[in-house]
Amino acid sequence: MQNLQKFITVFSDSLGVSPDLITDELEYNTIPEWDSLAHMKMIATLENSFDIMLDTDDIIDMNSIKAAKQILAKYGVSV
Repeated sequence: MQNLQKFITVFSDSLGVSPDLITDELEYNTIPEWDSLAHMKMIATLENSFDIMLDTDDIIDMNSIKAAKQILAKYGVSV
């Protein structure tokens, strides 16, 4: 599975939403499904899926799909 598809799957599965909703404009707390619990589930799944360990600042700063892509790039994951 390509990184972009894996990324979209992580977000859609963690949030319980359609993959069509996973766009760069989607931000934390703009949909009811993306709350703090779903955020932590998504972080754990991202770390497992891409074999990385995010630091605390990056977890806090990951407040949108666009930010998530930029943060993952810091860890050598291009999506």
